Amino acid sequence: MVSVVSASSMEPQTQDFSPKKSPSQNHEASETGRVFRSKLPDIPISNHLPLHTYCFEHLSEFSDRPCLIVGSTGKSYTFAETYLISQKVAAGLFNLGIRKGDAIMILLQNCVEFVFSFIGASMLGAVTTTANPFYTSAEVFKQFSASRAKLIISQSQYVEKLWEPGEDYPKLGEDFTVITVDDPPEKCLHFSVLSEANESEIPTVSINPDDPVALPFSSGTTGLPKGVVLTHKSLITSVAQQVDGENPNLYLKPEDVVLCVLPLFHIYSLNSVLLCSLRVGAAVLLMQKFEISSLLELIQRHRISVVAVVPPLVLALAKNPIVEKFDLSSIRVVLSGAAPLGKELEEALQSRIPQAVFGQGYGMTEAGPVLSMCLGFAKEPFPTKSGSCGTVVRNAELKVIDPETGSSFGFNQPGEICIRGSQIMKGYLNDPEATASTIDDEGWLHTGDIGYVDDDYEIFIVDRVKELIKFKGFQVPPAELEALLVSHPSIADAAVVPQKNDVAGEVPVAFVVRSNGFELTEEAVKEFVAKQVVFYKRLHKVYFVHAIPKSPSGKILRKDLRAKLATSSPLPQNPLS
Repeated sequence: MVSVVSASSMEPQTQDFSPKKSPSQNHEASETGRVFRSKLPDIPISNHLPLHTYCFEHLSEFSDRPCLIVGSTGKSYTFAETYLISQKVAAGLFNLGIRKGDAIMILLQNCVEFVFSFIGASMLGAVTTTANPFYTSAEVFKQFSASRAKLIISQSQYVEKLWEPGEDYPKLGEDFTVITVDDPPEKCLHFSVLSEANESEIPTVSINPDDPVALPFSSGTTGLPKGVVLTHKSLITSVAQQVDGENPNLYLKPEDVVLCVLPLFHIYSLNSVLLCSLRVGAAVLLMQKFEISSLLELIQRHRISVVAVVPPLVLALAKNPIVEKFDLSSIRVVLSGAAPLGKELEEALQSRIPQAVFGQGYGMTEAGPVLSMCLGFAKEPFPTKSGSCGTVVRNAELKVIDPETGSSFGFNQPGEICIRGSQIMKGYLNDPEATASTIDDEGWLHTGDIGYVDDDYEIFIVDRVKELIKFKGFQVPPAELEALLVSHPSIADAAVVPQKNDVAGEVPVAFVVRSNGFELTEEAVKEFVAKQVVFYKRLHKVYFVHAIPKSPSGKILRKDLRAKLATSSPLPQNPLS
């Protein structure tokens, strides 16, 4: 069943994404390879709790241990302090009118205020939508408008994005409140109105496991960014699948210091770094942005032991000669995600950090987000093949299907990866059509990725059905850029596809059809787009063509365009003419 989620209340109208079969019923199917399960046994999961209660369930065991460490200053907060300040923020949000089901937006780089705000909102039963502070005004407004956020927590340098002139923009102080973590501009409030509130004033809130708690935005398998409704049960299940049980898939210890340089506004870092660390009592070292020298110094100074990375960061660590000057012997785990990591790159970094266990995870926002993870990270590890994404997480089911017929494949047969379990999203916000095209009536979430499961139950991703471009792990939806391009008066038609890039993985390039009688240069097109999008969505190349190849139904034939890019080096100015 699929439901519409009301933006005003964020409450589900009808919803049931629970698996239709129990694990025992799927045992026979698993033997034939039709449905795949983890090599690790399923575990009990406390997903009836609110997320904040679950994350701090064992607070008494490590209340005085460091929880959050600010990389730039070295200031640290214990678990007890982190929980208390989050309570104060919850009370402060309530004093400003935030109630159960309301949405707030966090528009911040990594910082302690991000953590306090997210946990505090959870305590109220409110929903947090996280946004990239480098977004343009238009991008911020689209997400703000779709989520119907009532309050934004940001930095003063980003505030001007919130009320640039435009008749569609809401009015500051009338339609929403802005709080800054530094000196507030006019009409804004300082974060202290939250962090210095009286924690005893938090109201009693009844939170249902199926209530939304996070609203990240994702482009899914295709199209424009959409709000992904993740519930308390979704995130608890995903965290538990990784770190709970006697032999956790991702074995984190209270003694660990976990690097958090990947942005918390992305679900990978929010889930697998922050929430997993809170659950097990590990310290989280927060860096606002990646800078190689600062990162290496912090690893050495704080004895960082767990490093979550994306391939471009692996590239810097593997290739930059400055790495040899620092002591990285504390690192025991390197987890790569968000985009495929090549074997050569992994081996290059392994040679510099030989003591560390390397591996990949595979996920998507809609899946809660982790689908599979290397079992080399487990407390009792299994060997993992190079290039593998590990095996499907516990308490979940995975199948590989023929994208055309929907029939399930067995071992070693490439097809579309589908996942089912309590960790997947509830649906897309106010978009039942997109929800229905992603989650079928049996509760299977269709990822849009092509992969296979080998004889050892390890997952390998080989291609992508979905149109999404991955620039250094960031999502770049072609449809969003195409909509911008065709809004230009001198552009009649356009298509955007990925081009391989050694540093970024993929970069967006455009094929553009000029309107009759108009002269248009590549630089003009690139500048037009750059003014309206965040840096990683900017076009890296523009090719002018006579027509965009399309199917009889009008769908852009992206494979044809990608093939042209692959075979033309360098590409002529009119590659399809």
